[in-house]
Parts: sequence; structure tokens; C-alpha cells
Amino acid sequence: MAAPAGHPAWEARSEYSEEALAAALADVPELARLLEIDPYLKPFAPDFQRRYKLFSKTLNNIGENEGGIDKFSRGYESFGLHRCADGGLYCKEWAPGAEGVFLTGDFNDWNPFAYPYKKLDFGKWELYIPPKQNRSVLVPHGSKLKVVIRSKSGEILYRISPWAKYVTRDSDNVNYDWIHWDPEHPYKFKHSKPKKPRGLRIYESHVGISSYEGKIASYKHFTCNILPRIKDLGYNCIQMMAIMEHAYYASFGYQITSFFAASSRFGTPEELKELVDTAHSMGITVLLDVVHSHASKNSEDGLNMFDGTESCYFHYGPRGNHNLWDSRLFAYSSWEVLRFLLSNIRWWLEEYGFDGFRFDGVTSMLYHHHGIGQNFSGDYHEYFGLQVDEDALTYIMLANHLVHTLYPDSITIAEDVSGMPALCFPISLGGGGFDYRLAMAVPDKWIQLLKEYKDEDWNMGNIVYTLTNRRYLEKCIAYAESHDQALVGDKTLAFWLMDAEMYTNMSVLTPFTPVIDRGIQLHKMIRLITHALGGEGYLNFMGNEFGHPEWLDFPRKGNNESYHYARRQFHLTDDDLLRYKFLNNFDRDMNKLEERCHWLSAPQAHVSEEHETNKIIAFERAGLLFVFNFHPSNSYTDYRLGTTVPGKYKIVLDSDAAEYGGHQRLDHNTDFFSKPFEHNNCPYSLLVYIPNRVALVLQNVDLPN
Repeated sequence: MAAPAGHPAWEARSEYSEEALAAALADVPELARLLEIDPYLKPFAPDFQRRYKLFSKTLNNIGENEGGIDKFSRGYESFGLHRCADGGLYCKEWAPGAEGVFLTGDFNDWNPFAYPYKKLDFGKWELYIPPKQNRSVLVPHGSKLKVVIRSKSGEILYRISPWAKYVTRDSDNVNYDWIHWDPEHPYKFKHSKPKKPRGLRIYESHVGISSYEGKIASYKHFTCNILPRIKDLGYNCIQMMAIMEHAYYASFGYQITSFFAASSRFGTPEELKELVDTAHSMGITVLLDVVHSHASKNSEDGLNMFDGTESCYFHYGPRGNHNLWDSRLFAYSSWEVLRFLLSNIRWWLEEYGFDGFRFDGVTSMLYHHHGIGQNFSGDYHEYFGLQVDEDALTYIMLANHLVHTLYPDSITIAEDVSGMPALCFPISLGGGGFDYRLAMAVPDKWIQLLKEYKDEDWNMGNIVYTLTNRRYLEKCIAYAESHDQALVGDKTLAFWLMDAEMYTNMSVLTPFTPVIDRGIQLHKMIRLITHALGGEGYLNFMGNEFGHPEWLDFPRKGNNESYHYARRQFHLTDDDLLRYKFLNNFDRDMNKLEERCHWLSAPQAHVSEEHETNKIIAFERAGLLFVFNFHPSNSYTDYRLGTTVPGKYKIVLDSDAAEYGGHQRLDHNTDFFSKPFEHNNCPYSLLVYIPNRVALVLQNVDLPN
């Protein structure tokens, strides 16, 4: 949102001069447009100028020294290990702190020093291994390898190449092994990338938990069993979690050890490519949950201490450690770190065909304090000044520039809790270049209401404010809950609403209990109002759409390494005797209606009513009239609703319908005619019967589709 009158940004107006503003406008191509959208950013024009100049300077340096960002971001083509046309092997590493670098593996019976690398400038090392006399490769596909580092202290260290494309772990081994991945018949993509969705409906997915069995599910299982469900539910985008290799399964994929390797616990790289390709054949966009905000502290099978020093890829000393996450923090100003991370972005786009990224931990990247202990009140001073890590912000701008230059239809989403202004504006305006940010305050609001308030005490105005409080023209992904709420230690909406009764009273053969009735009705209402009012995209975590009756807990010491809760019981929705099907049906039809009417790509809704006593919220968006009655007991006959458009209205979605576990109190054959009777500052109005705890969507059938 733009800063309101009385906002602290007003007080900063004296801090800038007209000369400084003019200089900033001259340096940032479209800064004037940003300042027109949010005039309260004018005092901070020099900050946008400095950020843009840092970005431009780095981009120009890459052009002068590396031949451009296109070439610079292809580091994976030379670093690591590669088969040459003559059958030989070319190996390259960056290890500025090493005294010596060697390649070893089962191809040479693990002789550590038989193949020394040659030292180059700028901490780089290279090695060429000629082919055998019969021109066959010395290191065949599937070979185990290690980089051997002799540190400055003389210590001999066995490492996995940071550029390793495949790593796996034997069941009796603690650490991962680097496997040379060079199959004779690599997967060939059959389908083109889908067009960028008009309205983004994201299914947040984790391959490993996608089976109902207590085991790690595979890419193959997800492709065959879950993709058809996602398509049927009406989602047009998948956000793939925990794909980048992570040694600790219970980290949910957020402690990355091998950045270029697709997690081997789910299958092979070729099977992941098949998954992405199959999704594309269904018209589904596939995003990768990319973690460039930090890295695992593992050194035996991670980036940490790769060359024997703690400052190879990361900051030296306290700045290089995240105290809450117990992980390492990248030195984003380092030339080779930029090469590594930008090449990593390109690798997932080019090699696996991903259509974009959800960047994890952006708040941690943006600020030196990493958001720890920060409340982010909305004071604009919180987003500028010395607390901002402008090296990290420059990397973010470079990454977004690269993604959108390579593939203009690609999508990038920022997980930022701070609400930094312009993060989701184009770089030419002085922005960060993201397409969307997650609306992270929305799930917190629903949890707060369910946890702290009786239904009759819910504040309608506060709900509307939370769902509409976003920065003007910066797109948001709204969600009622994500994987965060599904994890053990937290509660999903279904658990807050129904708790233990989900295990005993979800059979259609038993009468509705008050708890189950309330839970099913509010679950649908919360999701629809979030979908329709909360942003320009929508996200749901797998299984939450039908009120999955168990939390998510990965195998760990605390649960005796059990997989019982590391699963999703999709089969529950296929059982006609269980009420989970009702929530699943509603989620599907809600998405299908959006696909038809496109409210996510429509301008922000016009809210005509937020009645505290009646507990009614009504708003118009994309030619639809959305009505929500959150009152636990009051139904209303001939309730007058304002509308800006005259015409005949019909019900197109009704949470009270039988197929959604409702009470069937509405006649869908009824026509509702708006009259030129002003109501709630709308020129027209109509009369509607609104039962308690019901969400209605009415469409003006006189309007062209």
C-alpha cells in the first residue's frame, strides 16, 4: 500500500533535495513512474538510484569481463566435470584457499593424488584427462568421484564438487557421494512450455510425501498419481519444494547441500525431467522453490569449507552465519559466488525446464539483520539505509533480470515478510524485479481469528483490511495456509476448526456434529474469500484443500525416524463415505470458476459491505458479486446488496450446495435482478437470501463473458 497521510515517510521529505531527486530520476530509467505510483517514496529516491547503479555497474562489469550475463550464467558448462568431444574429461573448480586440488574416484581406485589440477588465476583450477586408447571415457556414467583439497594447513579434505549434478547416499553411509551423471540416453523433452497463466493458481508440492504410504515417494509416483489430481483440481501451476539436494530430509529442503543436483531420494534427474515435461503437457506451469538465501553447514557433502576456508562461498566470521537457521550465508559481492548462483538459476531453467522460481528467505537476504527480531511496522525507513544488504539486493535484481531476459514468460515470487516497497516492480523502475510476493500476513490472520476469537467476535473490517492491504500494483500470492501451517508444532485450518473430530465424525453415515458442520462451512468460506479478495494469485499446500486429517512431520530422532506423518492421504477424497470429498469438490470448482471468470487477473475488488453486526462481507470483482455471511447463526431473507452494474444475477458458486457438504438452502434457479436503488454507495442493489455460514458467488448474466 502507498504510505497514508501521517506516515513517517512524510517526515523524511525534508531529507532530500530537488537536485538529488533530479539526479535519481536521470539515473533510473522509469523511476518517475514508481514515484507517481507511490509519492511517499520520493525521500528515498537516492536509495533507488544507488541500488540501480550497483545493479548496472555489476551487469556492465559482467559484460566487460565475461562477455555478458548470458555467458557468465553458463558456469555449469565448464565448472565441475564434463566429457569432451574427443572422449576426454575437462574438470574445473574454484578453490581460492586451496594449496592443491585433485580428482579421485572409483575410476582410479581412489588414489587421491594421481590427477592433480593445474592452478589458474583468480583461485581457479583445471584438469584435462585424456580418453583411453580406445577413445572410451576414463570416468563412465555412474562413477563415484571426490575432489581432493590440500588446504593451506596441509590438511587433506575430500569434497563433492559444488557443481555436482547428481549425488546420492548408500543406506549405510552418513554422507552423500558424488555420482558422475552422464547417461547414454538423456531425457528429451517432448512438450513446449505452457504460456504464462493469466491468473496463477499454485499447488505447493513435495514429492517425497505425496504417497499415502509411510515412505519416500518418487518422481515417477508424483508424475503418474499426483499430476492428474492437480489438473483435475484446476491448479495451473506447481511449486516444487525440496528438489535441490539436501542431506537432511527433515529440513523440508531448506538446508541445501548440492545446488545443481536434483534430490536423488526421489529418483533420477531424468525422472524429474519427465515430471516437468508431463506437467507441461497438461498446461501446468512448474516453479522451483529455490534456496539462495543460505546453505547447509555440511562440509563433507556441502559447500561449507569447500577449499578448507570458511570464506570460499560465504562471508567470513559472524556475518557468514545465520544464528536461527544454523546455516551459512553467501557473500553476494563475490564474483565467483555471483557466477555460481546465477548459473544455478539458469541450470534449473535450461536443464530441467522449470518455468520460474519461488525465492525462499528473501527477507533474510534483504537485510543485514535478516529480519530477526524485526516487527516491520510499515515505517518506510525500515526498508532503506544501512540495514539493507545491497549486495544481496543486487544479486536479486541480477537473478530476476536473467530469468526474465532468458524466458520472458517466466515467473518469480518473493517470500518476503517485510513488505519492502517496489520489490515486485520492474528493475527499470528501481524495483527488485519479482513478479509476485507472498501475502504472508493472510494465513497469520486466519490463525489468529480461529485461535483467539469466538465466531461472533470476528471483525469483518479487519478481515477485509488484511486481505486488501497490499502495495498498489505489486502483485501478491494470497493463501489461507501453506506448508508452514501443516508442519507439526503448528496447525492447519482444518485442525483449528475440527481437531480430533476429523478422526471420528467425517463419515457421511453419521449426522453432522456442530464442530464438523462449522469446520466444513468455514473451511470453504475462508479459502474462497482469500482466493477472491487476497491477491493476484492463489496458493494451496498439497492435501490442505480437503482438510488433510494429519499434520506433517518428517522422520527424525524425536519421532523414532517414523514416516507415518510424512505422507498425504489423497485416497480419503476418493471415498464416497467420507466428508473430505466435499472440501475437495469445492476447491476444484472454486478454481474452475476462476479459470472461467479470471478474477485473479482483474483489478482489486470493490468492497461494498463489511457489516460487523450482520457479519456480512460483500464485494465485486471480475463481474462477479461475492457474498460471505460469517454469522454463526443468523440467516437473512431479502438482504440488500449493493452493486455497481445493473442486470440479472444468478448463483454460480454456493458453499451451501450438497456436493460441498452444505445444507442446500438456496434455489439455484432463482434470478436476482438489480434495481436502480442506491445502497452502500453503489448505484444499484438486489435482494438475496443469505443463510448463515455461507459463501455465494453471483454472476451478472447480462454482461458478456
